[in-house]
Amino acid sequence: MKNERQEKILELISKYEIETQDEMISRLRADGYNVTQATISRDMRELKLTKVLTSKGTYKYTVNNTRGHSANLKFNNAVVDSILSVNYAGNNVVLKTYPGLAQAVASGVDALNMHNILGCVGGDDTIIIVTTDTEASKDISEKIRELMKTF
Repeated sequence: MKNERQEKILELISKYEIETQDEMISRLRADGYNVTQATISRDMRELKLTKVLTSKGTYKYTVNNTRGHSANLKFNNAVVDSILSVNYAGNNVVLKTYPGLAQAVASGVDALNMHNILGCVGGDDTIIIVTTDTEASKDISEKIRELMKTF
């Protein structure tokens, strides 16, 4: 339940500019999650969400972009558990996820802030990561596979 809820939180912040915990609670409740403010606060802390200024002058929750020291760089177990397969060809990495979770995982990939990732696009259950070259694709694929074994 906790992993599903945290995956939903990541999905929601990738789709909407959520400004407050109350707004997050409302969106989660609309999707069938019966949550309290304390639970959301704890989830946001565990997911390391922070607020950033938007172009409209308001604030929104996002995944903290500060670089970590290990390969898990903003990938938490909820995100990693959503990945079904990892493959690469040329300068592209393709991740398959459970239906509806690609956006949340793509948000986690974006938060990696890796210099060899040019960008990524998430659909419903598939993510394409465009890298600088084939070697970068191979390295990223191996790191993600290692994370899948670790969590």
